[in-house]
Amino acid sequence: MEISHIEHIGIAVKSLEAAIPYYEQTLGLKCYATEEVAEQKVKTAFFKVGQTKIELLEATSDDSPIAAFIEKKGEGVHHIAFSVDKVGAALTEMGEKEVRLIDKTPRNGAEGLLIGFLHPKSTGGVLVELCENPNE
Repeated sequence: MEISHIEHIGIAVKSLEAAIPYYEQTLGLKCYATEEVAEQKVKTAFFKVGQTKIELLEATSDDSPIAAFIEKKGEGVHHIAFSVDKVGAALTEMGEKEVRLIDKTPRNGAEGLLIGFLHPKSTGGVLVELCENPNE
């Protein structure tokens, strides 16, 4: 597996409507896209900082992983996402290295990416997302 760059940093928020103004008005960033990912029970908002993106995540259901995260830890950094060429192969490689996987096979994520998560118990307490852009 070769990581090419940090794809994005995911930040859990209670409300996109409440959080977006901080990033736009205080930090001077521009929200360039919002999207609902029904499969993950989340709404997202994206900002670009150089080559890296900030992804705000709002739960759309009380049983969403984001709702559970906020309930347990409060708002804040949820995960770091790395860009890889083939997420399926990367997940297989991580499994072979005895990294605990949340996803054994890729699934669909925001912005048309294929994604897979590594469990924080195997990654020093950090939820790691591996991303592949199938259009590149």
